Amino acid sequence: MKQPNILFLMTDQHRADTLGAYGNTQARTPNLDELASTGTRFDRWYTPTAICTPARASLLTGKAPFRHKLLANYERNVGYIEDLPDGQFTFSEALRDNGYNCGLVGKWHVGTARTAGDFGFDGPDLPGWHNPVDHPDYLAYLAGNGFPPYEISDRIRGTLPNGGPGNLLAARLHQPVEATFEHYLATRAIEMMERYAADVRERDKPFFLALHFFGPHLPYVLPDSYFDLFDPADVPLPRSVAETFHGKPPVQRNYSAHWTFDTMPIETTRKLIAVYWGYVALIDHEIGRVMAAMRRLGLADETAVFFTCDHGEFTGAHRLHDKGPAMYEDIYRTPGIVRVPGRPGGVVRSEFVSLLDCTATILDLAGIDPAPAVDSRSLLPLVSGSDEGGGWDEDIVCEFHGHHFPYPQRMLRTDRYKLVVNPDSVNELYDLDDDPDELVNRYPHPELEPVRTRLMRRLYEILRRRGDNFYHWMTSMYDVGDVEYDPTLSGLDESTYQNTKS
Repeated sequence: MKQPNILFLMTDQHRADTLGAYGNTQARTPNLDELASTGTRFDRWYTPTAICTPARASLLTGKAPFRHKLLANYERNVGYIEDLPDGQFTFSEALRDNGYNCGLVGKWHVGTARTAGDFGFDGPDLPGWHNPVDHPDYLAYLAGNGFPPYEISDRIRGTLPNGGPGNLLAARLHQPVEATFEHYLATRAIEMMERYAADVRERDKPFFLALHFFGPHLPYVLPDSYFDLFDPADVPLPRSVAETFHGKPPVQRNYSAHWTFDTMPIETTRKLIAVYWGYVALIDHEIGRVMAAMRRLGLADETAVFFTCDHGEFTGAHRLHDKGPAMYEDIYRTPGIVRVPGRPGGVVRSEFVSLLDCTATILDLAGIDPAPAVDSRSLLPLVSGSDEGGGWDEDIVCEFHGHHFPYPQRMLRTDRYKLVVNPDSVNELYDLDDDPDELVNRYPHPELEPVRTRLMRRLYEILRRRGDNFYHWMTSMYDVGDVEYDPTLSGLDESTYQNTKS
């Protein structure tokens, strides 16, 4: 196949269980469900880290966060760097160098000083973590179409521990759907696709076009038709709303207070979930417009399509909102769908894969050596629906470095178990067969000591092989097996560790 076009659809803070393709029988997501039925749905697709900027930098570079070192969102940066270091490989610049038009419409959020344009992307510069409704291009779009300005009511928020008003979680938007920021983004993406389509026809020049929605990240700000699309009475509460935080790191209870969960009635939680589902439905509608434009332009048979997000969302699960220092499935397992022309549809894969693997897959599609994407592996053999290119790991490692404050964590997820190492607190171990909602921390349970030891050693081996220095803490604190080097790094007593088991 010649170099295909690539359409990359990305959302922010998106739960997998909001899509019909992932089992939600009430979902209104016909366009994404159709993409899954005609492509490949990955059921174990994980983010490398559940926070926007580091995850997006990993997608751009094909490197795990500890390696690219952009570890925190700049809005609440706690001393980490705020832009990628010079000299980092990025897939966008590689595509440009190999003949692609390269565009990005929507959320960037990969640093402060350097914009998407600095990495080879065409498109408007739309900075920030949520819809920049005061952006000049959006205001011009409203004025040019005679749409009313942004205005909200029916705000949903709780009360902070200090008595102040909590973060805005949702609100009713007094604009028609056509005036929403989501509709604006889809419109600008369609316009860019139309320009790129001319280059495809006239110059045989392929394109990469990314449409990055700012939602369904909270606050969920929606017009009436989507704010009220789902009846809260029909919305099931997550089973982990029964969270007690017993035996869990105390930071989780603190985060629950920060997100004001217990200051709002449970009916409000149902409404928030209902509005969140409505936000997903709105985005699906806008994705449908973009997909229809692709068909109208005759590009469907020569365009690979990706859909994924940067990380998940709690939406009341574990009595939390947003994301944070708690490595639950709600925020680490995310949707991931890939459709490639000529590959079979309706494929479902159960291998552990990552947002990171998009980078190598994009390069593979373009015929570019994916080697610089050192933590990334092409998904194309899996998309073929065969066992070609097997040998995928039977586990996956994720990491976290902090948000409001530094908080280092590492996670190992296997078919049945999850181990989370928290240096400042208690570690966590969950049996996902017996406890899929991760309510009972079984790390101290003596009957799981063999499992705990096996997972700890496996995580240690992976981190050490990668060069993730988090392993140094594990060397002295846990049973990680034989150590054949001086863990003090003094270089003064190597012979002890070469001849004696730790």
